[in-house]
Amino acid sequence: MIGDIHFKVCGIRRAEDARLAAELGADFLGFILYPKSPRYLALGDYSGLDPALPRGPKRVAVMVEPSLDDLDWAQEAGFDFFQIHARHDTGEATVRAWSEAVGPARLWLAPKLPPGAAFPEAWLPLADTFLVDTFHAEGFGGSGRTGDWAGFAALGARHPAKRWILAGGLSPENVGAALAATRARLVDVNSGVETAPGVKSSEKLRALATALSSASAVRG
Repeated sequence: MIGDIHFKVCGIRRAEDARLAAELGADFLGFILYPKSPRYLALGDYSGLDPALPRGPKRVAVMVEPSLDDLDWAQEAGFDFFQIHARHDTGEATVRAWSEAVGPARLWLAPKLPPGAAFPEAWLPLADTFLVDTFHAEGFGGSGRTGDWAGFAALGARHPAKRWILAGGLSPENVGAALAATRARLVDVNSGVETAPGVKSSEKLRALATALSSASAVRG
């Protein structure tokens, strides 16, 4: 945490990036277990990386519409939280099964919301945390584009009991404006602090920390 702002660095593939993120105050480290992602990290590779990872930040398994077996394997690997991306019209029974497998407190739901689609409010009782990413027709997040900040702010105001995570194209250059527009308390950064997919830039990570500190001071 920096000031009153929590942040997650996602798409971690290198121990040195994880250590620097932790040094700068990251609350969460995200590891993408989705094979179609350019930042994909197989569970076996994650296990090999584990001994070199910092022990402070919580670890988040990032998955797309996983089977219950895949979710069990991720739990056995020792992740703290499970960020599941899914189509917004995924059946409630499927989402409930994920919730029952890991518990609402450890489940982060990230519905893929096409423009104009309503947020799936039937999911709200099934998780404590929701991540809002930019819609990307060809995939699940990872577009590098900013999203609907006004819509994010409206969701947070309508459902203040839930924790809301802002994602989508955030970088040192725009995170201050994003925080001012959304009043987000937790942000997720990925491509905006990279030199290549899965390779974080130490300069950009440090610049992000500076930008978060400035944003926190501005809003007091």
